[in-house]
This record gives sequence, structure tokens and C-alpha cells, in this order.
Amino acid sequence: MVPIRDNNPTETTPYVTVGLIAINVLAFIYEASLPPQALDRFLRLAAVVPEELTLSFAGISHQLFPEWATLITAQFLHGGLLHLAGNMLFLWIFGNNVEDKLGHFKYLVFYLSCGVLASLTQWYFAQNSHIPSLGASGAIAGVMGAYIFRFPKAEIIGVVPLGIFFPTFVVPAYFFLGFWFIQQAFYGIAGLETPTNIGMESGGIAYWAHAGGFLFGAILGTLFGLFNDKSPTNFD
Repeated sequence: MVPIRDNNPTETTPYVTVGLIAINVLAFIYEASLPPQALDRFLRLAAVVPEELTLSFAGISHQLFPEWATLITAQFLHGGLLHLAGNMLFLWIFGNNVEDKLGHFKYLVFYLSCGVLASLTQWYFAQNSHIPSLGASGAIAGVMGAYIFRFPKAEIIGVVPLGIFFPTFVVPAYFFLGFWFIQQAFYGIAGLETPTNIGMESGGIAYWAHAGGFLFGAILGTLFGLFNDKSPTNFD
């Protein structure tokens, strides 16, 4: 199921959401401009490498760029065009409404915090992995976790790709996002039974980052005033 929009109008312009999308796109253009070896070095520097993060927590560092900073920079990197496009689609659909309720500044802090906590969740289950972890998925999962609690009955419109046919569907947010969360949690638990770290290996999906980001988004959204019906100002 692929969402294409929601029936949930906003009262403010989502400047931060648009800005985040722009930064992600620009970062991907930069990634695409690098030759393979330079790209590998860049990702080693700016993406989260769990084993290096583990060493940094023990006071051992081999990088001039602090490993903890990758918890932020990795949120703006992507492994391919489809990875970027899918994340930005979800961010646009769900982010504008959460920004509308939190206000621009709180939303930015909320978004980045969700991304950091999501990466730490994934790191917890793969502390010795040497595979770089990157993407905005964890932060966006946090946005989705906030959305499902604030707008559970909002209508989500999407399509189901079935070969050459693309039937549409309309379901409430609690069904679409709830199913998505259960799926991420299921795959994360299943991954614990394998010798590899699902989500941290090349071409994998960070299921624990998704599930963790979703849960932290629900918690932080409430703490940041998601249920405050007062119209937000630009920097409230």
C-alpha cells in the first residue's frame, strides 16, 4: 500500500517540512555526484557506523568528526533514489499536519530528536555492526507515531500496485499507520533470530529504527504539545 495524500487540511504553511525535504534532496544530489570510493568514505564519515558509535561511547574514537554527530547527519543521507522518494513522500503527507500542531521550531526539534532516538534504537540491537546506517526513515517514523495519535481518524488515500493495475483505497490513519508499525515490529523481532542484523546490512531496512522512532514520536509528540489546540506561532 502506497499513500499518496491525506484528507487533513492544515492552517499554516509547513516551512520546516519543505525545508527538510529540500535538504534531503540536496544531500542526495551531492551523494550522487561522488565517485564510488569517495562516496564510501563520505558515508563512513557522515552515516552511523554502529561499531564506531559503540567505541565512541567507551571513549575510543578514530574519527576527527565526532561519531555522535552522525546521529544527526545520517538523517539526511539516502541509499538510492527510491529510498529518498519514498521517505520524502511519507514526510510530506504526515509531516505538514504534525508541524501545523507543534509549530515550526518545536517540530524541527521533535523531528531531529525522533531521528536520533530511532538510530539509537537500531544501534542497540546491532552494536557491533560495521555497516553504515542512514536515512530519514527513523525521524519520519516518529512523525507517523505522532500523527496516528493526534489524527487517528484522518483519511489516508493511496494505491495498491498490482501489476498494471493501481486500485485506490481510503482507510483511517489508525489502520494504515497501525498496520505499518506492527509490520516493522514483527520484522524487527524476526531479525533477532538470524545471525545478521536486519536493517544494518547492505540493502536492508532498519526495522528497529522504524519501530523505535514510531514509539518515541508518539511519546515526544505529546510532551511537545501535540494535543494543544492553540494555534501555533512560527516559533512557539
